[in-house]
Amino acid sequence: MEFTHINEQGRAKMVDVSKKEDTEREAVAIGSIHMKRETIERIMEGTIKKGDVLSVAQVGGIMGAKSTPNIIPMCHPINISGCDIAFKIDLEGLKIDIEAKTKTVGKTGIEMEALTAVSVAALTIYDMCKAVDREMTISNIMLVKKSGGKSGDFQRNVDR
Repeated sequence: MEFTHINEQGRAKMVDVSKKEDTEREAVAIGSIHMKRETIERIMEGTIKKGDVLSVAQVGGIMGAKSTPNIIPMCHPINISGCDIAFKIDLEGLKIDIEAKTKTVGKTGIEMEALTAVSVAALTIYDMCKAVDREMTISNIMLVKKSGGKSGDFQRNVDR
């Protein structure tokens, strides 16, 4: 088996993508943060002392997507042409579902940016609400869609 991220000395390397064609690429990732009913209600009412939780989490998620190559060792820095994050409050399930859509035109994929955006958005929610709920749980972060590039399209069927 040949490893793509290992050099001849057996050490980590970043893959050379210079000969790959530029293609339009898109990725969608999802995740959830579970919390107490009181926490969700306070987010909805805007009574969390640190401010508008979902607005800050949206900005945090976008910043996370843009910072992906700084925290994931073998990730290439890429030009992100778009990043959007959506939140769905689920009072019955006591959770907030997070979805990140990322786009680029380039030589390598944008899946890690979408996954990082969801992760950072969830962590931002945790940070802003931890004073009222330290039992929050972040879960089910996953890639649900990917298009473009040599490996083609990917679609996961997910029931939320």
